[in-house]
Amino acid sequence: MFRLTREVRFAVNRDPDQQLRGEPTNSFGGYPSLTGLGHYFAMRVTVAGPLHADSGYLQNIKAIDHAVRKLAIPLVEKRIRDGSFGSGTLVLGELFALLRDAWPGSQLAELDLPLSPFLSLTACPRELPMIRLSQKFEFSATHRLHNPALTDDENIRLFGKCNNAHGHGHNYELQVTLVGQPDNNGLLIEIPQFERVVRTAVIDRFDHRNLNVELPEFREQIPTVENIARVIYRLLDRQLAEAGATLASVTLWETPKTFCQYTERGD
Repeated sequence: MFRLTREVRFAVNRDPDQQLRGEPTNSFGGYPSLTGLGHYFAMRVTVAGPLHADSGYLQNIKAIDHAVRKLAIPLVEKRIRDGSFGSGTLVLGELFALLRDAWPGSQLAELDLPLSPFLSLTACPRELPMIRLSQKFEFSATHRLHNPALTDDENIRLFGKCNNAHGHGHNYELQVTLVGQPDNNGLLIEIPQFERVVRTAVIDRFDHRNLNVELPEFREQIPTVENIARVIYRLLDRQLAEAGATLASVTLWETPKTFCQYTERGD
C-alpha cells in the first residue's frame, strides 16, 4: 500500500476575487494568492492505494490540486464569509465528505487542515465523526543520559557526549494531540483551556529545569526523549480527561531531526 501526501496552499482574501477562474500564478506560495489581510491555509491531503499501471502514479498531483480547488476551497470560503467556519472542526468533516471519492482508485486516508503553524485539525476515515486537534508548545531543559547500574566507561560507550557529567540542553517542541467528536459548537475543548492544562501540567514544570535533578519522575528512569514523551503523556492524560478532552498522543522533538511519538490508545 502506498500513501501519497500533497499540500495544497490557498488563501481566502478579505474581499472576494476571481482568481479561481484563471490559471495558478504561484501555487508554491498559494493559489488563490493572499493579497493582504485574509486567511491562509496549507491543506494536506493523503491518499492511499495501489499505483496506476500506465503512469506509475498513485494519483497525479494535478488531480489532487484540481479537486481541492474545485470542491474544498469554495466551501472554506463560503463558511468564512457566512460566519459559520467556527473552530473549523465541523468544516473539516464536510471537507472530508466532499473529497472522499474525488480520486478514483485511491482512498482518502487523511485530511489535515492547519489553522496556524502550531494548531491543526486532522480527519481520517477510521475515526470519523471524530477528529484530531493538535497544538504545539515549547520548553527548554537540560538532562544527562546516565544509567547508574553501569560503569562510567559503559555509560560513555552507550551515551557518548550525552553522558557529560554536567548535562546538556535542548529546546524541545511538544505537540499534544486530542481526539474526539466535536460538540454542537464544533469544539473538542476550548483552546485557552487546553493550553492552560498543558502549561500547568508540563510547561511550568519542565521549562528551564534540570530533568534529572528537579523532576521526581526522572530519579528512577533515564530522561531520554522516549521516556520524557511517556511521562508527559501520563501527566496530561488524567488532567485533560477531567477537562472533558481525550488525549490521543504526544510527540516530542528533541532536535529537528529526532522526535518521538507516544500513545497509550489501542487503536
